[in-house]
Amino acid sequence: MQDEPLPEHRRPDGTDDATVEAVGRLTEALESCERARGHLYSFHQLTGESDLKLGDAVDQLRAAGHVAVADRLDRELVGRNVIKDRWTFQIIEDYDDSYWSVFRDLERSVRTELTAGRRHIYEAEMKEDRRTHGLPDHTAHP
Repeated sequence: MQDEPLPEHRRPDGTDDATVEAVGRLTEALESCERARGHLYSFHQLTGESDLKLGDAVDQLRAAGHVAVADRLDRELVGRNVIKDRWTFQIIEDYDDSYWSVFRDLERSVRTELTAGRRHIYEAEMKEDRRTHGLPDHTAHP
């Protein structure tokens, strides 16, 4: 097997540097969006964990004889919306439906139109430029 990038990691004929760079930047933007989405899931899980621990604290306060304090926390904070009208799962659903899915679809569409749908051409070319040909840990592909 030759030590060169696979066809899916080579730019299509006629694709110029500016296009490869711009599509690479668009993909990088999507990657940042994906990371933001991951942080939303962290926010979602941490907030849910917080609410469950809050419920435990309310139960412990009640058992310790602090019924009025427990009742106030239970009424005003347990299960409360984290932003107006929404729990965290609803924030994620709104993000997914109105931004993340649109971003993914448009990024894929642009790649299809401008680079034959090929992913990470910019990075593949950077790898080809930076690796040391002939060394085992510097191969072009698996």
